[in-house]
Amino acid sequence: MYLTRLRLNTARSGARRLLSSPQVIHAAVLSGFPELLPTAAHTPRVLWRLDRDAAAEVLLYIVSPHRPDLTHLVEQAGWPAAAASGTPGWQTHAYAPFLERLEKGAVWNFRLTANPVHYARTRDDQATTKRTAHTTPRHQLQWLLRRQGAGGFRIAGASPAEGAAGQAGEAQVVVRDQRTVNFAKKGAGGRRVTLATVTYDGRLEVTDPDALRHVLTAGIGRAKAYGCGLMTLAPVG
Repeated sequence: MYLTRLRLNTARSGARRLLSSPQVIHAAVLSGFPELLPTAAHTPRVLWRLDRDAAAEVLLYIVSPHRPDLTHLVEQAGWPAAAASGTPGWQTHAYAPFLERLEKGAVWNFRLTANPVHYARTRDDQATTKRTAHTTPRHQLQWLLRRQGAGGFRIAGASPAEGAAGQAGEAQVVVRDQRTVNFAKKGAGGRRVTLATVTYDGRLEVTDPDALRHVLTAGIGRAKAYGCGLMTLAPVG
């Protein structure tokens, strides 16, 4: 497994085009892996996430089973002249050594962009449910807390219970950057897709290293093809 980071040059039209649609970024990311055939029935999961830390600093993170070649992204949406001087324009590191060092009880800062949804009954037919996005920070937090145990982690300050209402406690997590995007899905007759995302920044404790490794490499929640589900860890302090 590999962890890759690339900074997008937001002053370029190519970067603005990428940022306009998760569908466009998804296609651009997969184009960086010659081993992955777009028509294959089963392809290894490639996770990606955009971190908008400032108006002029947008970082693309990728977790993948193969080392990517992002030359096309640097040429379209990076700094190709700087890359030509000797730096490729992105950084890729082997992920396995870090994953293997995860230990039960260790505490890490984390970031996750996700698509927190639930199934709600429709007005017309109470027996029918429809997938609906959580829209309030309280319910978005509960969505994450319900995934603690199975995900191999516990949010610092939160109840070990699986996020039942009222059990968030003093959870050390901030729910921010709620976004709703609408785009046409390629290969589906131009069907429009509406996607609601939110970013979590917080602190967690490792409770099951194997389960957490699975989360870090396979993702959490839905809409993984569209920039959701990738959790990354960073040292505390």
